[in-house]
Amino acid sequence: MFPKCIKLSEKNIDCFKYWVYNLTCLMSRQHGLLWRNVLAIIKTRLSDQVFEEIKKMIREESFSIGDKFYSENELTRLLSVSRSSVREAVRILELSGLVDVIHGKGIFIADPNEKNNQNFADWLRKNEASLEEHFEIRLIIDPKTAAYAALKAEEDDILKLKEICRQFNLLSESGTTSEIIRLDEKFHLQLAKAAKNRTLFMMMKTMTQSLPVGWISSLQVPGRIKKTIKEHCAIVDAVISHDSKAAEKKMEEHIKNALKDIRNHIAESGGK
Repeated sequence: MFPKCIKLSEKNIDCFKYWVYNLTCLMSRQHGLLWRNVLAIIKTRLSDQVFEEIKKMIREESFSIGDKFYSENELTRLLSVSRSSVREAVRILELSGLVDVIHGKGIFIADPNEKNNQNFADWLRKNEASLEEHFEIRLIIDPKTAAYAALKAEEDDILKLKEICRQFNLLSESGTTSEIIRLDEKFHLQLAKAAKNRTLFMMMKTMTQSLPVGWISSLQVPGRIKKTIKEHCAIVDAVISHDSKAAEKKMEEHIKNALKDIRNHIAESGGK
């Protein structure tokens, strides 16, 4: 299904990333351009490719609403990727309202044109434990990232953060949720870059690539996008002022608010 240029197993991609990381760690800072170029080549998340390929399969193979779709095992074989990448892609498809996953029965084609607020609430409840774990880690990493960014950010870092906020505001009016999710990930990655700590940046990059559930879920909650814009701007203001304590506090509030809104949405939709 995949063109040859991307038909790689996830294990091989992970090994390649690890090899590239260790090789570039041996290089001096003057080779930073090479590091950035290599990362640009391998940055596409495998599950995103799987997500797009499955959507293409649904469209081109004439599946109808209510039809039973391929199982995860069948998709793993057909797409020549790991089951974990397929599982993550299916979760995103379910959240997007394109499929329904019924435990013990399989994956079924859903109607994407129907309002899927209840589907989203059901998805949140099914993934509540994963969401709690995601935000627990975010509360450890993100506030300190913002604090270090406030201490170490250079003018170019600040300009990029301001531009991301500007784009976020524009997309909130006319963009798709998936575009906004990608921009949210970009904001947090740029903060990690501004912190001037390669290990911290790699940790944040791993979270955005391998653990997207938090970004996906929080920005689907009604009203959360507008709140995120305001909270991001407050964080950037603290970074501009090089106020590390304020940056840390504003980021902690941002993460806690996102989790609170998810919990409230679950409760308001009949969750426990």
